[in-house]
Amino acid sequence: MVIKIISVGKLKEKYFKDAFSEYEKRLSAFCKLVCEEVEQERLPEEPSEKEIQKALGAEADNILRKIPHDSFVVPLCIEGKQKTSEEFADMLSRGSASGKNSFTFIIGGSFGLSDKVKNIADLKLSMSEMTFPHRLAKIMLAEQLYRAFSISANRKYHK
Repeated sequence: MVIKIISVGKLKEKYFKDAFSEYEKRLSAFCKLVCEEVEQERLPEEPSEKEIQKALGAEADNILRKIPHDSFVVPLCIEGKQKTSEEFADMLSRGSASGKNSFTFIIGGSFGLSDKVKNIADLKLSMSEMTFPHRLAKIMLAEQLYRAFSISANRKYHK
């Protein structure tokens, strides 16, 4: 199975990079993990709504070019559906059993994702009703992917 994570912006802090690398290493036993980063558009300190929408549109164009055409597309967004770890594991298992052996997860930047990205979703996913930094969302997603594969493989990690 191929898991692709497209994220807006880069992990700059060493502790974020180290945490993500650990899950990347663990996931290699279960899937091929592909990570692509899209440049976050620069905005003024207090951007207008029009400036934000223009930036989200530019980021969306860059994201859309990176999505494989046969992939199950899952943008992470606040209005998405929340799943338990077990439900998430089941979703990945069902997807691969139905012939979808590629999942693309999309993480937006500070202002989220454009509707252009959300509208092509096979599933909109919310990690929580709480707000987290988008850089941390990438690590949390990697951990939940590892947990999901561990659940499916009946490993003890998820308990």
